[in-house]
Amino acid sequence: MKIKEILEQSINQLNKNNVEDSTSKARRLLAFVLDVKKEHLIINDNMEILQEQEEKYNTYIDEIIAGRPIQYILGYQEFMGIKFKVTEDVLIPQPDTEILVEKTIDIAKEFEQPKILDLCTGSGAIAIAISKYVPQAQITASDISERALKVAKANDENKRINFIYSDMFENINKTFDIIVSNPPYIKTDIIKTLSKEVQNEPHLALDGGKDGLDFYKEIINNGYKYLKDNGYILIEIGEDQKEDIINLIKQNKNYSYIKTYKDLAGNDRVIEIRKI
Repeated sequence: MKIKEILEQSINQLNKNNVEDSTSKARRLLAFVLDVKKEHLIINDNMEILQEQEEKYNTYIDEIIAGRPIQYILGYQEFMGIKFKVTEDVLIPQPDTEILVEKTIDIAKEFEQPKILDLCTGSGAIAIAISKYVPQAQITASDISERALKVAKANDENKRINFIYSDMFENINKTFDIIVSNPPYIKTDIIKTLSKEVQNEPHLALDGGKDGLDFYKEIINNGYKYLKDNGYILIEIGEDQKEDIINLIKQNKNYSYIKTYKDLAGNDRVIEIRKI
């Protein structure tokens, strides 16, 4: 089968199954299978592909239709200008989280050698991105998943991050200038209503408890104990969680609420607070 023929066939198949970005996904997958750049597909659209390549490609298309995220097939995701390895053991870094990293970087640059803790690090994307743009930072990153930590360590090519197995603050015994976190924040009952792709990501990294606030309560109730004087906490939030989390902050007398930042879509995405 020719490149243009198999692309047309797969795009139609994806569209029939209501897969978003069908053309982009079909092209990315075929370029991946053929081990060529996407431009090659356009220039050589009359080229015949091998039967084994066709079979492998069709298997991937079936996986996409079943809801497997394309990033798990490709094995990577771009985030903050860095290519991160991703597997089914970690949440896929999303563009929405870049605002969390950018604001953390801005604050970190105020310190000569900032000490930073990244809670629920997953693939290590947040910690490693901060390390790239603030190389003088001393960063600790923790997660409760040993499999996730294995992926994160593989992503830390420069070996700058101190990775720790920890259930939130359980194994943390230092204080920091900044605590940053993109914790699980989806309500338990909501997960089953999300897209098949999201449901195929690790539930451990998605499930924020009945009200979606379990991890925020832990961070707010105990985070100040692991902060230096006037230290910061920056957390990613769901678009409808701002008021609930601000109320949690106000109930705790150890912080002053600073600001909420919006993502590129205009949704409330990051809350910044400071230890009093």
